[in-house]
Amino acid sequence: MTAMAAEVPPPAQNGAPDRGQDGAPVGDLGRRLARRRTELGLTREETAARAGLAPSYLAHLEEHAGASPNTGVLLRLAGVLETTLNRLAGGDTDLPPGTGRASRHAEFTVLEQEESRALLGSHGVGRLAVPTDEGPVIVPVNYDVVDDSVVFRTAPGTTPARAVGHRVAFEVDRIDDALSQGWSVQVRGDAVAVTAPEETARLAERAHSEPWAGGRRDEWVRIEPFEITGRRITV
Repeated sequence: MTAMAAEVPPPAQNGAPDRGQDGAPVGDLGRRLARRRTELGLTREETAARAGLAPSYLAHLEEHAGASPNTGVLLRLAGVLETTLNRLAGGDTDLPPGTGRASRHAEFTVLEQEESRALLGSHGVGRLAVPTDEGPVIVPVNYDVVDDSVVFRTAPGTTPARAVGHRVAFEVDRIDDALSQGWSVQVRGDAVAVTAPEETARLAERAHSEPWAGGRRDEWVRIEPFEITGRRITV
């Protein structure tokens, strides 16, 4: 075992990982490490080996909110996870995606319909463009895809609720600043209110995402698409 791989975690104060009710790591660094590792399809053991760390130490970093590795460890992890030290540390939390430099060898491609639908179905947060009397407004919403339609929950009187009865645009994307690449998918369709009790119950049962904004948001809106397009930038 190398000197790097010999790094082990200090003992936890209570002897148990700091985890939420769903079993996920609660520390900001731990969440970022685990999420990025999962995005790349790496196991904890593979990541630790490539960074020259003991798997138990990486487990400690992911599972304990108070873990504070030195800069050298973070730099090695950032390299393995194809990201930046700033991003791992959460320094870009309040910055919009796309601040990295453009690649000299970027390739722009239009996605096939099947891939566009698959990416749209990954769920998460998308941007809804709503026409209003004052002009178009774009707002983020937590969404799901059910029966090939984009659905989301909102509250009466909110901007997303004003989409009902209009033809709207909806966009979702993923941007990797570290590699200057990403994709986006756009949906154009008609927004309708879902009011039938049996239908709203079915959507509530099948939906994965809940509104981050909090409060009572029981009004379901469905975007019935007539066009789905996608594009990708790769290095």
